[in-house]
Amino acid sequence: MDAVKLRRAIARTRLAPVAAFPKRLVTVARHDAKVLRTSARWLLASREHHNYTYELTKLSRSHLAWFVSVVCDMPVAQVRGYLDEIESDDALRQHIASTIGSAARRGLADKQVRYARRIGWYAIVRARRPAHIVETGVDKGLGSCVLAAALLRNAAEGHPGRVSSIDINPEAGYLARVAPWSEVIDLVIGDSVESISALDKPVDLFLHDSDHSRSYEKREFEAVEPKLAPGAMLLTDNVTHTNVLARHAERTGRKFLAYRETPANHWYPGDGIGVAW
Repeated sequence: MDAVKLRRAIARTRLAPVAAFPKRLVTVARHDAKVLRTSARWLLASREHHNYTYELTKLSRSHLAWFVSVVCDMPVAQVRGYLDEIESDDALRQHIASTIGSAARRGLADKQVRYARRIGWYAIVRARRPAHIVETGVDKGLGSCVLAAALLRNAAEGHPGRVSSIDINPEAGYLARVAPWSEVIDLVIGDSVESISALDKPVDLFLHDSDHSRSYEKREFEAVEPKLAPGAMLLTDNVTHTNVLARHAERTGRKFLAYRETPANHWYPGDGIGVAW
């Protein structure tokens, strides 16, 4: 009996799990070894302790382009152009790298500029041309700068807009305090639910990226609902952890779609973008 016939014969017996174990062990060991190598490189090369930054895999970037194309009802080629646009914005890259390099908390941040799923935020803003964005959760202000860069491009094309970036930490947003990006950013320090309730102009695009607990995310969407402009779009950065926005979309009669990113050469499994429209 040749080897192939022998394997097929064993597969039909009670010995099958035992015979398959060595191959399964090797497969798992190779996977774990790759993860450990990637983790070790990150521990030595990176300074980040939260809000990790990374590039997307080529496939994940392609899927992101199609995701934005669907939710914004726009040709995917145009979306790809927007993704290229933000990634080739040398002025923004230089600003982020130099500001992080001189920041008081530079010991906990990487100077390498890696946007990950935030390029999707940029493309959505370019496609939707919102007059007023509200973003909760600012941290260094990387996302705020990406949103501002899109707004500045929109303004140059005759569609001005502003972003209200809300964070409870008074030290948040140091990347977003430099012109020209700061010229379209209103940095609000305070509780996000209270700050949303105090808004005095309609919201065209809302992005939850603050306290990622299920209950707080729900409170933010409930608080912003009466503030939304007709046809407003809701985004969450928490879609890989909760179903809050999907349920909110169902209750309010909206469509919902989720994208999950795949980081390139990073131990972190990635986050995603949830959209209700």
